[in-house]
Amino acid sequence: MVSAEETSKLFRASCVALISTAMCFGVRADIMDALADRFQLSRAQTGWIAGAAFWGFTVAMFAGGHICDLLGMRRLIALGFFGHVLGIVLTACAGRFWTLYAGTLSIGMANGLIEAALNPLTATLYPERKTERLNALHVWFPGGIVLGGLMSLALTSLGWGWRVKTAFLMVPVFAYGMLFRRLRPPPTERVQSSIPTRDMYLEALRPGFLVLVVCIVLTAATELGPNQWIPSILSRTTRLPGILVLVWITGLMAVGRQFAGRLVSRMAPTILLLFSAILSAAGLAGLGTVAKGWQVFAAATVYALGVCYLWPTMYGITSERHPAGGALLLALIGSAGMLSDAFVVPLIGRWYDVWGPAASLRAVALLPCAVAVVFAAVWWRDRRHGGYLIIKLTPATPQIERG
Repeated sequence: MVSAEETSKLFRASCVALISTAMCFGVRADIMDALADRFQLSRAQTGWIAGAAFWGFTVAMFAGGHICDLLGMRRLIALGFFGHVLGIVLTACAGRFWTLYAGTLSIGMANGLIEAALNPLTATLYPERKTERLNALHVWFPGGIVLGGLMSLALTSLGWGWRVKTAFLMVPVFAYGMLFRRLRPPPTERVQSSIPTRDMYLEALRPGFLVLVVCIVLTAATELGPNQWIPSILSRTTRLPGILVLVWITGLMAVGRQFAGRLVSRMAPTILLLFSAILSAAGLAGLGTVAKGWQVFAAATVYALGVCYLWPTMYGITSERHPAGGALLLALIGSAGMLSDAFVVPLIGRWYDVWGPAASLRAVALLPCAVAVVFAAVWWRDRRHGGYLIIKLTPATPQIERG
């Protein structure tokens, strides 16, 4: 049994670790054009560099989900820490394409290992408030992007380039390393409930979970894919610094996630995701159309409110409806989302080269439209069967509640 004080310390350390992964995203989004100029890359090639982070995340999170209960969450976090240090050094010192690719891949793998540990850790610490607390944890993903973006803007104003910006990522990495050094995360919820490993793997084959996998592929591409390109695209289609718009978007996302607990107490998470998908589509279409300052920020606001709840609420639904899947299913959801972005980020770069920057954002806006259709169907099915389904584990048998 973890004490309230220990729970609070573990959650705070988890937030700092997620800030580190997010700052990597924010800084990389800011330096995309600098990397293209330094290494003489096309936008598609630059997209493959950025995509390496998503490939690394996918592989590491997928593997982490399988070995989380074997190694323990603390060891996964330690592996993530060393991956961050290695990746930052390789990136900051890169002199050629493949060194840069290896550094980005290493950072991506570190991000995947960290998230493979943090999501089941949060679900285990707060078994009665999973969706709410996972949203609270993921406040710090957009929050970290804001910090990374502001740091990049400050360093740019001082005349420092992409190498220095990358090196500064060591600060949050060492911060979470020191915080977790003396903490001992508990066994996962599945282990505490004595759910056999065989049952965990069988849970991954349930139709309801497979539908969630399809949805995370589309929702992740809606959020993280465009965010890697928005600074570059908007710097060309508007007179605004694109990184400033990204900071605005991610800042609103961080604020919005603070209210997730109130929202999910009043509506089913599936309804929340339905409205989120609709707003995401409208926001992306707007960002691909408008050019004036106030219009850009208006479209960015709609987009931010749309993508705000997508990622953490998908984790929350997975953990609430398929808790027997434990860390594995959370890792599968996360790795499927990042695998999607590994393809979407360079694809957007390709559309950027061929169709121009604005048309590439309008094309991505079709993805959340498909998500909206799926979640409308899921909500309707839940309504016909008595409401949103929540499954709570006990050491003996699962107990089903409806809310």
